[in-house]
Amino acid sequence: MTNLVILSGNIGQKPETRVTRNGTTIANFSLATSRPVLRDGKTVRDNNGYQIRDTEWHRITCFSGLADIVHQHCNKGMKVQVLGRIHYNKWTDNDGIERYGCEIIAEKMEFLSRTDKPEPEKTKAQSAGLDDEVPF
Repeated sequence: MTNLVILSGNIGQKPETRVTRNGTTIANFSLATSRPVLRDGKTVRDNNGYQIRDTEWHRITCFSGLADIVHQHCNKGMKVQVLGRIHYNKWTDNDGIERYGCEIIAEKMEFLSRTDKPEPEKTKAQSAGLDDEVPF
C-alpha cells in the first residue's frame, strides 16, 4: 500500500525554518488548495457570475535539502506542487488534553510560479531569448 499525496496550491505565508540540534533543517508552511463548490452537479456562482470556491489549508513539512530550497526560494502566494505523504500526530498539550493533527511530509516540490526575489543580471543569450530556464 502507498501513502501518496499530490497537492497544487498557493503558499499561505513565508515558510518557517528551524534547525534541529543534530543539524537537520525543517521548513513548515501552509498550502491553500481550492475547488469549485458543486450543487446538483453544477458549479455554484455568486451574484456577479464568479465561481464560488471551497478552500482547504494543508500544513506542509519539509526536511534537509528540500527545506533549504523552500527557505531560500519560497514566499507567500507562490504556486507550488507538493508530492509527499500524510502524517498524523498525537500529543498532549500543557493542559493535559490530547490533541491530534495532520500534516503532509513533502518529498518533492515543483515551483509553478517564480519567486519575488530579484533575478541576477541576464547574459546576452538570455536577453536574446535563447536561454529560458528558470533559475531555481
